Amino acid sequence: MAKKLFYKDKHPIGLDISQTGIKVMAIDPKRLNVEGYGSLDLDPAKIQTSFDSLTGEDTYLSDAVSQLLSENVVGNLPSNHVVIGVPTKHSYSRTFSIPPDQEKHLASTVEIEVSQYIPIPITALYVDYEVIERTKTSTLVVVSAIPRSVVDACMRAAISSGLRPVMVEPSINAVARLIVSTESGSLPTLVVDIGQAYTDIAVLDKGTIRLSGGLSIGGNTFTIDIAKHLDTPLDRAHQLKVLNGLQPGPRQESIMTALRPSLNRICSEIKKVIRYYDERMEGAVKIEQVLVVGAGSNVPGIGDFFTNELVLPARVASPWQHFNFGSLPQPNKQFRPRYISVAGLASIKSEDLWR
Repeated sequence: MAKKLFYKDKHPIGLDISQTGIKVMAIDPKRLNVEGYGSLDLDPAKIQTSFDSLTGEDTYLSDAVSQLLSENVVGNLPSNHVVIGVPTKHSYSRTFSIPPDQEKHLASTVEIEVSQYIPIPITALYVDYEVIERTKTSTLVVVSAIPRSVVDACMRAAISSGLRPVMVEPSINAVARLIVSTESGSLPTLVVDIGQAYTDIAVLDKGTIRLSGGLSIGGNTFTIDIAKHLDTPLDRAHQLKVLNGLQPGPRQESIMTALRPSLNRICSEIKKVIRYYDERMEGAVKIEQVLVVGAGSNVPGIGDFFTNELVLPARVASPWQHFNFGSLPQPNKQFRPRYISVAGLASIKSEDLWR
């Protein structure tokens, strides 16, 4: 049992940091009441500079977190303890198995796996691992690694703003937590998290991310695709994307033509992840559903598109009916998908923090 000397437990808030924005949310986990939330857009080039900084002298991210907390929060944040979500594109997740009698050498085995499959020196990574399944013939282990520079930048930003980090994890893990609790996530699931600039793809089985991948296409890409194809301003293209999307209607054919190249690339990456999972993951089971989440999932008809292209039941996940905003004004419907990662961070259970 973990000993928390001179430490007063508070349920943490969530702070999600991506290449394009930061979000914060506080949730009462017992009643799923949203107590506060907020967001702030970021300059992708400047946030990357913060992630690359080894000295900590770049203050862009720290200044942004401070601005978010002081100016952009709806409601209140009752805790300064925080679970931080970092961009999944900067993380590496892998599942592997070993014979049961080798578990006593697990730490050294993890180092070998990381050195073989992750293209970054292990000294430049934070690495964590967990045994997720034991049978008579094998021990299944999931390992996750994140560059130290990324984690350190996020930690500095939180601490400089008066927050106390208690956990750091890839944002896709927070999405998985929310899916498991609200969206029949106990089924073997392919999660497609379409952010504003990047799409993360992960296999979720028995509550654990087994494998992840992704590509540089997101909701902003869709908007630009429509604007170019229809020769229309970006704000009008965004309206067409979120109001018409791929639904049947007079705009369907032209919008589909505009979005198909990007959607096909996402489908190709999904199939690659599924193929790798089926062929190389021991104990792989048949994926039963595709859940689409994230800022770029607000395209009407996108679930049907993936259902047809992947020949798997696909739908857009919408956990918001499980949360109570009380007297707080809810985020605009088209912006709610942006908050799924931070909602997963904020709804973590205490036992998951201290196990």
